[in-house]
Amino acid sequence: MSPRTEPTVRQRRLGIELRKLREAAGISTQEAGALLGVNRTRIPNIESGRFVTSPERVRTLAQHYGCTDTDLIDALAAMAQERPGKNWWESYRGLLPSGFLDVSELEHHAKAIRMFLMVHMPGLLQTAEHARAVFEMSLSSLPAKDIEVRALHRMRRQEVLTLRSNPPKYDVILHEAALRMQFGGPKVARQQLQHLLDMSERDNITIRVLPFTTQGFGGPGQPICYANGPVRQLDTVQLDSFHGPVFVDDEAELANYRGLLDRAETMSHSPEESRELILEIAQQL
Repeated sequence: MSPRTEPTVRQRRLGIELRKLREAAGISTQEAGALLGVNRTRIPNIESGRFVTSPERVRTLAQHYGCTDTDLIDALAAMAQERPGKNWWESYRGLLPSGFLDVSELEHHAKAIRMFLMVHMPGLLQTAEHARAVFEMSLSSLPAKDIEVRALHRMRRQEVLTLRSNPPKYDVILHEAALRMQFGGPKVARQQLQHLLDMSERDNITIRVLPFTTQGFGGPGQPICYANGPVRQLDTVQLDSFHGPVFVDDEAELANYRGLLDRAETMSHSPEESRELILEIAQQL
């Protein structure tokens, strides 16, 4: 079996969780390889996401590692069942940086998503015109055709909220500054705010605004995406950076981000008050 040339974040996450279980059990890679009847070098490759493993092998390893959390074992086995190349975002591989595809994969598998943004609209709630304006400003050196590919990919991502029979719950906290940014000019900004209002009427989408009148907030400036996995151990935080998305899976760090989001929600307007403020700002444009 040949190794993957570039494992996805999700494939690496499966390996990370298997490594955590092995290390907690005090079992070496050589011992784990013997359990599967494979060379000990296969285990590090599985744990790095470079080699595919099967649901049966995941269950065998978890049993020998002494894991009794059946929900976690089932979730890991389900991840091992997945095979790359069959999801819509794979059609963009080679056209976009791999981080774009990793974000699509994270959203696709999330049971619920919480967002916090200071100056940008969440990608899943952007209009096509707004998305193009953002890309044109931040990636001005790219050809127009590459900008369009990015915008089309962003629009396709939004289907996770709009086309599924059972879409994930999507809770967004937007700082008022994000509402007042005019990417693409007043007309595009006004259409974007109306789109927020329209999307907030969906049962699975909640939008709250953190107003300027709040007396400060001790949170980071970059967007935060907290994606709930099928079990708490598989939650993931995705952060934006200039060099691409950063993914966080350490439980202590996840707990910190949950606390930050909880505080931001407490300090924000209610969904009803937020709608009123969004409408007020749109009418000023």
